[in-house]
Amino acid sequence: MGALGTWLAEASGRFAATLSTPGLLLATLFFAASLTPSLLPRPLGLQGILSGVSLAAGYGLGVFGRWLWGYLELPVPGPRTHRIVTLTAAALCLATALLFLRQAAEWQNSVRLLMELDPADTAHPFRLGIVAALVAGGLLTVGRFFGLVFGLLAGWFSSHLPRRVANVAGVVAAVALFWVVLDGVLFQRAFRGLDASFQQVDALVEPQFERPTAPLRTGSSSSLLDWDDLGRRGREFVASGPNREALMDFVEDDEAPVLDPIRVYVGLNSAETIQERVRLALEELKRVGAFDRSTLVIATPTGTGWLDPKALDPLEYLHRGDVATVAVQYSYLASWLSLLVEPEYGDATVRALFSEVYSHWTDLPEEERPNLYLYGLSLGALNSERSADLFDVIGDPFQGALWAGPPFRSTTWRTITDEREPNSPAWLPRFRDGSVVRFANQEGGLEIPGVEWGPLRIVYLQYASDPITFFEGRALFRQPGWMEEPRAPDVSPELRWYPVVTVLQLAVDIVTADVAPVGYGHVYAPDDYIDAWIAVTNPPDWSPEQVERLKEHFKEHFQDDEEEE
Repeated sequence: MGALGTWLAEASGRFAATLSTPGLLLATLFFAASLTPSLLPRPLGLQGILSGVSLAAGYGLGVFGRWLWGYLELPVPGPRTHRIVTLTAAALCLATALLFLRQAAEWQNSVRLLMELDPADTAHPFRLGIVAALVAGGLLTVGRFFGLVFGLLAGWFSSHLPRRVANVAGVVAAVALFWVVLDGVLFQRAFRGLDASFQQVDALVEPQFERPTAPLRTGSSSSLLDWDDLGRRGREFVASGPNREALMDFVEDDEAPVLDPIRVYVGLNSAETIQERVRLALEELKRVGAFDRSTLVIATPTGTGWLDPKALDPLEYLHRGDVATVAVQYSYLASWLSLLVEPEYGDATVRALFSEVYSHWTDLPEEERPNLYLYGLSLGALNSERSADLFDVIGDPFQGALWAGPPFRSTTWRTITDEREPNSPAWLPRFRDGSVVRFANQEGGLEIPGVEWGPLRIVYLQYASDPITFFEGRALFRQPGWMEEPRAPDVSPELRWYPVVTVLQLAVDIVTADVAPVGYGHVYAPDDYIDAWIAVTNPPDWSPEQVERLKEHFKEHFQDDEEEE
């Protein structure tokens, strides 16, 4: 036992000597903070990844702090003191991590209960800890490899430069080398691979979406656009939605005119160039008589080419089918991926489409042309915002816009939010007198007593629990404004800001934003779309009772769709 005890003491001493005490302490704090709630509930796998990244980030910062301390030649403890302090710190860190793991389920339930989800019985601490350890171990291995590369480069530079200058040059060169490998090899190849995968999915022809036979339908034998070239999302958009019969079944007033809604969609495969695609869109709009309708919507799809039926179906009911909607696909990629990797994706397409449609629209007699509106969700909202330059349309403006889930990269949305009235929260701002721009969420916000709409109406529909809107890079080092009191109704009161960790939590939330319950996260409810469209388009002859009936209709309709899926 004496020999074994001696061996264990020596082994623990050698292991402790390789550890950084500041790294352990900061890693534990980051790991514990990562278990606290953010905007959305987190599944086990993502929580493990988040906790592992947080642990590695904390340890790395602690190691850097210890290195900086030594670099400044400040006093450090001796080997024996270091070993005792490190082993003591490791025991305290383990106890702290276990304590926070026990609390993790309760924290997640503070979000789940807000979103009317069943509470979780456990956070599966053992499995979570294994995933976190594996992720952290992998990242720290990469970190050690970076240190090795830095050491080699700094050593080479030291033969030509002073020692401290050589160290700086070594860091710069190592960072540049790693960035070239990550960006040029991993990111770009992954981006192209994902693009090809999404393209193959987009090409699938679903049996439930048959080619339309009505001549005025896009993709029919009379159409300028081939059915197969519309892509999966285009075929889904054209083939779904209410027809005249469905609208007539809902409308109580038999004398009210009801029309078949017009939907025009141009896929990426419909033509070779952007200009050819938008020209096809305009010619198809003319062919089907879209400019004879009372309402014309330029809808910008999400990154995959998807248009949310919870947004556009209610609009067609509100206007009894007297609506024409046009969209042109610009991407196959998921919006969150495009936002993180290539946020300019689609900018040229939406600008060209707006210019083409707007030019024809302004050539029409003002009393005969339809009211023109813009719509977009997520990346579609960002690109729709960019489609029109205010100075180009101020002489003859379109009538309004509905932008849902505006992404955090939206400069217009950010500017308006930052310049909000002082007594309004960041999650539901009030901009100036509210005659041009208004914000809405699950609780409303569109009615401003004593304020009338101007000729141009813009509504931002946003949920405070939507990380695609409220992600903020500055959360790395400061608390975002939307975390201040009073809190939004869909944000957990247990949410707290932590340096570094909060921005990692929000980044993970972005990945799960599209699978949140309806009415939370990045999944916008038809009820809220209905209120927003009423504010933007002011449809005639809708009483409060009829509006409530329409909301009930869509609540049942989309609930049935979810059950079928």
